[in-house]
Amino acid sequence: MPHDFLSIKNKGEEIKEWLKKETASLRTGRATPALVENIMVDSYGTRTHIKHIASITTEDARTIRITPWDASVLKNIEHSISASALGVQPIADKQSIRITLPELTEERRKSLIKLLNEKLEEAKVSLKLKREEEWKDIQEKERSGEISEDDKFRSKDELQKIIEKISDELEGIAKNKEREILS
Repeated sequence: MPHDFLSIKNKGEEIKEWLKKETASLRTGRATPALVENIMVDSYGTRTHIKHIASITTEDARTIRITPWDASVLKNIEHSISASALGVQPIADKQSIRITLPELTEERRKSLIKLLNEKLEEAKVSLKLKREEEWKDIQEKERSGEISEDDKFRSKDELQKIIEKISDELEGIAKNKEREILS
């Protein structure tokens, strides 16, 4: 009986989703709610994402407006955005916060691409660890007699194809984001 690769395929999907979420928060010069929605804010004694305590809208290509459902958390949101890695200064009025994204400098673009590459590397390391785990499982099945040596090597080839496919998809996600950052 050949090896079941469902576990690694699921892990691959998890890693891709994680990378998409991480890259969505990298600023490209275009305003999008994804830039701020996952910033953590102290709210009523707990830390929570901005998206859970406020509405986030884009006014134009470079402006984001955050309107908390309870104005008492406005200062906390403002502080969390200021302290974030976004590198922007929020401007608060009585009921909302406005963020105007400046044009990206060449230096900032380079640092964003460096951060993007770090996130990609993190995703690849997770994938590599899962591959090693699967390979150990395949070898163990062969040692215990559950599968033949031929099945072990067929499974190894299949595992490598799956890893390459997921890795290519991760590269694609990163390349798309890099294009966004550079444009």
